[in-house]
Amino acid sequence: MNNVTKFQISKPRSEVFEAFVDPEKIGNFWFSSSSERWEQGRNITLTYDLYHAEVNIDVVEMVKDEKIVFKWGPREEEHTVTIRLTESDHHLTIIEVDEDGFIESDAELISKLLDNKEGWVYMLTCLKAYLESGVTSLRGGLLK
Repeated sequence: MNNVTKFQISKPRSEVFEAFVDPEKIGNFWFSSSSERWEQGRNITLTYDLYHAEVNIDVVEMVKDEKIVFKWGPREEEHTVTIRLTESDHHLTIIEVDEDGFIESDAELISKLLDNKEGWVYMLTCLKAYLESGVTSLRGGLLK
């Protein structure tokens, strides 16, 4: 089972793509830091200082300015995340995040899907604020 989130950002998709893959930019809207530039076949360590968290992702596919696919989570519950970027008229980018790997028989499925959706919407809101208005202080605002 998957969970899809779509968002519109008023920037060209090349800028949106670079915000994810460039370690100097990702800390402005999502994780505190990225161990290196995202490239297909690499294992990247993402750190979130505020929550004392670290996660490893395996970048399995990349198409410059169009798509990023990575896997994350423990092997027994691994999820695949696909980020697609589509540019419309006037340099508007539609960003679609599709996370697959939710177990339909899980008793907590609805709660996990809602929590997941909340996280993606929040991250995309921070990305929009960063790219469109230069706001870099939203990232640490979500409380659990």
